Amino acid sequence: MNAAQLRSLLAANPDATLAFLLPDGGRIPAHAHITEVGRVDKSFLDCGGQLRKSSVCRLQSWVDKDVEHRLLAGKLALILARAEAALETAELDVELEYEGGLISQFPVVDVAVLPTQVLFRLGSLHTDCLAKEICLPQPQGCAPGSGCC
Repeated sequence: MNAAQLRSLLAANPDATLAFLLPDGGRIPAHAHITEVGRVDKSFLDCGGQLRKSSVCRLQSWVDKDVEHRLLAGKLALILARAEAALETAELDVELEYEGGLISQFPVVDVAVLPTQVLFRLGSLHTDCLAKEICLPQPQGCAPGSGCC
């Protein structure tokens, strides 16, 4: 889900509470604050020597002792609107950062609108080799460029 889609969905449900479902089925506490909305850019060289870039909109969550705090969908929509200058584009995919023992980032894979709640379903990030054709060994008897692998 990108930032523009998220903002529109939140604005359409301004009085809904927010809930975040982690990939393992756990939930981020309901009193979590969203303390940052930002653009995170990554420039890197993959193991095949190609320069790559990626950018995401990252929402940072923070859990404190204020258990009465509740962030409503409308307020998060306003925060996203105010962050547009920092994001530069609302087409960035959205991730949520959460510290549950370790600081982790989770892509927002789906958002469901329930009667009184907006439920964020968070996915997992995985490492990958982006140059498999260069880095992985060819099957025995398969000549490079032959198309047999």
